[in-house]
Amino acid sequence: MSLPFGIDFGGTGIKGAPVDLDSGDFAAERVRVPTPRPSTPEAVAEVFVEVLSHFPEATGPVGVTVPGIVRHGVVHSAANIDDAWLGVDADRLFSDATGREVHVVNDADAAGLAEVRYGAAAGRRGLVVLTTLGTGIGSAMVHDGVLVPNSELGHLEIDGAVAEHRASNRARESEDLSMAEWAARLQTYYRHLERLFSPDLLVVGGGVSKRSEEFLPLLDLDTEIVPALLRNKAGVVGAALHANG
Repeated sequence: MSLPFGIDFGGTGIKGAPVDLDSGDFAAERVRVPTPRPSTPEAVAEVFVEVLSHFPEATGPVGVTVPGIVRHGVVHSAANIDDAWLGVDADRLFSDATGREVHVVNDADAAGLAEVRYGAAAGRRGLVVLTTLGTGIGSAMVHDGVLVPNSELGHLEIDGAVAEHRASNRARESEDLSMAEWAARLQTYYRHLERLFSPDLLVVGGGVSKRSEEFLPLLDLDTEIVPALLRNKAGVVGAALHANG
């Protein structure tokens, strides 16, 4: 079957599955392999070959998320992966290694694509801004279904500090903030996004989104803000969407 394939490449694990784009779900049970140490491009490419070998019937294009800035298939940042990624043409590397057509996309951008097509923002027009609250703050901006890539809104400076250093889930945990204390920081952050972009919808992803009822009601915003729905499937599904064009 010529289904597109999605691979979610993270700092600790690499997950992959063929994706049914009609339903927005995995077409087979996903495979997960630990991210190699060190996570050099060549070592990761070998893992991709292994992951794809589990699904010989999935012959469509392959999409891959990368936790970094990706411009025209080339990786331009490597905060949570090996520095050897900087400047690598990942599209070409992975295509050569797998013998398949491979297209790379930023991990938060992939999640945004998936949420707009199948998740919390399905059917919504205008500008959707997704933020993932985790180790940092990832972001995706999608306007009428079209991705504006590499927004990196977690790196905005607010009150003299980088936003993700104060408002990420890691900041909440490391400073032992109550949900109310953390929500006050999120309020400042999301108000700033409102002033800059006037979005039609804000979507909050990341693992902490499953606790959204503890902090989203504490926010006072002009923009509707909702939790993401696809959670740990978003990267794989969004990568397959990206690859399918």
